Amino acid sequence: MALRGRRRERATRVYELCSLSLRYPDAELDAAAPELRAAVAELPRGDARAALERFFEWWEATAAPARAAHYVEAIDLNKRSGLYLTFYSDGDKRERGAVLVRLKQLYRAAGLPLEGTELPDYLPVMLEFAATAPGGRGEIVLRENRAALELVRLALRDLGSPYADLLDATCAALGEASATERALAGRLAAGGPPQELVGLEPFAPPEVMPSTGARR
Repeated sequence: MALRGRRRERATRVYELCSLSLRYPDAELDAAAPELRAAVAELPRGDARAALERFFEWWEATAAPARAAHYVEAIDLNKRSGLYLTFYSDGDKRERGAVLVRLKQLYRAAGLPLEGTELPDYLPVMLEFAATAPGGRGEIVLRENRAALELVRLALRDLGSPYADLLDATCAALGEASATERALAGRLAAGGPPQELVGLEPFAPPEVMPSTGARR
């Protein structure tokens, strides 16, 4: 039990650091970066810490405008490495709306209702939930979307993006993917997200649709 508790504590810290670091690199995140880097140095040595150290080495060596431009190119404008995980399994089909509602209900049931305008399948939101939900229950959303995590991780790696290191750290904290999860990631990569006819009403109910304003 003690070993499990220590593992959960380490994973929780990794999820928290990755949740913050995966957000758009604005001035607020830039100001917080030294504190985040110091928190990384306090992690036990291992794959997750090494991956986070690589990311912050890139961060410190790269000017703020270049970091922002890279984020937009690699994540915001790239459908293969976006951070809305249920898109990879449900695409633009109406069923995705039900999945998003279930996620919101899961967050609320854990006493951590979703605030703001982000969709509940946004990876930084999922990581925040994994870090804060009691009893380690927050990891369920990451495990359920492990195939999509692996897909985004590989896409970022193919791009040579330092943000792949944050996915590496997340996956290291989760533990090795199962054969089933790896196979599903391969199928998602080969087939792409499901599509529905263009021109239908928005796939998600109003309560989970983002506002018309920009995320940042």
